[in-house]
Amino acid sequence: MGWCLFVWTPRENYAVYSARGGVLLHQREVSAVGRPRRIKSQKELEQKWEEFKQYCDNYTVLVHDFSAKNSEFVSAELKKKITYTIEGFCVFIGMARSNFYDIYAKDERFSDIITRMREECEIDARLKFETGQIPPQLAALWMSKHGYSAKTETNVSGSINDGKLNDILEQLKED
Repeated sequence: MGWCLFVWTPRENYAVYSARGGVLLHQREVSAVGRPRRIKSQKELEQKWEEFKQYCDNYTVLVHDFSAKNSEFVSAELKKKITYTIEGFCVFIGMARSNFYDIYAKDERFSDIITRMREECEIDARLKFETGQIPPQLAALWMSKHGYSAKTETNVSGSINDGKLNDILEQLKED
């Protein structure tokens, strides 16, 4: 029976090597609190994101309405598109948003994918406003999540009476 060497690496991974010959026995990626990561690779994160987008694009809603013709309530299941959000994605994969940002957004290996996810959320919201799927009254609220703000334009206009301007200039010359 031999002994093993337990090694922590800078990326919060650990590896177990045998004492004889340094043979790798076991290797595992863990989060900062010691649990295995829910998503272990960039490819897996991309796959989960694509699954989430399919879920959002095919969301089923049960709609109830009153039929005056038949004098009864009618129910129907309709497919609706819901807006992509990072928060919704975190709920979809069963992870708190703060943990998602702490674990994956700070990791350089996942930063490109997360940036693309944010951009796809922004584009999806913009398209839904432009196509009328989201009421335009909500535009400021939704787009503020993506760095946009409602700015007001201020136009200042006026005129100067040349006579009064000349009087003021003469008074300044006298002083």
